[in-house]
Amino acid sequence: MPRFLTLADVCEQLQISTAQAYALVRNGELKAIQVGGRGQWRVEDVKLEEYIQASYARTERMVAENRSLQNPR
Repeated sequence: MPRFLTLADVCEQLQISTAQAYALVRNGELKAIQVGGRGQWRVEDVKLEEYIQASYARTERMVAENRSLQNPR
């Protein structure tokens, strides 16, 4: 896998739309850089993996919180 991915590559890997990928970059959830005269976005492969791992952690917390709300002790 190349070190840097295009947003099209990110869209394919995450199975999301281009608009969703741009939103992730714009709001800072997914770290990216702009390169070249046209300012095309590139995402480093490790940054995509960090985003995926953070998403797993966020989901785990959400599931645990919902479980505790449904089953109060």
